[in-house]
Amino acid sequence: MLSRRIATARPLRNAIPIVRRAAVNQQRGVAQAGPEYPRMTEVEDPGMNGGYMNPPPVKRQFRDPHADWWDKQERRNYGEPVHEDNDILGMFSPEEYTHTKPGKGLFQIGCFIAAVLGLCTVVGMSYPDKQSAPREFDGGLERELGGPNAVRARAPGDE
Repeated sequence: MLSRRIATARPLRNAIPIVRRAAVNQQRGVAQAGPEYPRMTEVEDPGMNGGYMNPPPVKRQFRDPHADWWDKQERRNYGEPVHEDNDILGMFSPEEYTHTKPGKGLFQIGCFIAAVLGLCTVVGMSYPDKQSAPREFDGGLERELGGPNAVRARAPGDE
């Protein structure tokens, strides 16, 4: 029964009346032209960005996470100017690791390398080596290994 109702149901687009609107053409004249941007020299505008005042370049990661931000995820307030390098300074840029200093990091890497080399030395000193003189068998175990065409074991006098 349900499948018969679905098959005979009218599509939703036929149930809702469509209202046609008349096309509106936009005409732009001199009165609707945008604001005139100031022309500045290199001395007046060192960033050559049209007089936009960049805020100081501080990564959002270093801002207080518990402050009352309008945008809590990006740690930004409404209307706050955005730095032109926001893609580098934002929260979704690679994180700067500040939990260790370079000297301490090099010390930790050196300790790791010393521990690995020390472990290799201890294993090398305690691991049994190959016997100094391999065993020799009378007749080279020819009969035991399968006959005259078999691969011979070491016999006395072989080098």
